[in-house]
Amino acid sequence: MSEPMAWDEYGARCRAAGNLAMEVFACLTTPIRPGPPPPDTLAAHKSYLADLEIKGELFLAGPLSSEDGASMSGAGLIIFAATSLAAARALAEGDPMHQQGFRRFTLQAWRLNEGSPLPGLRLSNRGFDIAHG
Repeated sequence: MSEPMAWDEYGARCRAAGNLAMEVFACLTTPIRPGPPPPDTLAAHKSYLADLEIKGELFLAGPLSSEDGASMSGAGLIIFAATSLAAARALAEGDPMHQQGFRRFTLQAWRLNEGSPLPGLRLSNRGFDIAHG
């Protein structure tokens, strides 16, 4: 069995193939304690993310449902637009939900290659269709 490809090499190959290959960082945040966090912690969390958004360090964020889609799970997905995995880890550690022990997180680099996050925007070929955007 061959060794896994280095992450940066994979990114270079993606770009050479015409993909966007933008690196962002996916933070899956999950509850440690049952029930909702205190309102002041939730407010601080939302304020923290809003501040990151203004600074350009937040790509996307939001809560996740239960597996059946029927209720709030207490988990969330945060996509950081950081310069490195270490910088993204510092952002995740700075979240009041994590600092105050209401959630734990896992963090991974994510290479954006395909998809259409906005109407008309195509990541797979770094294109924009103005008729649909």
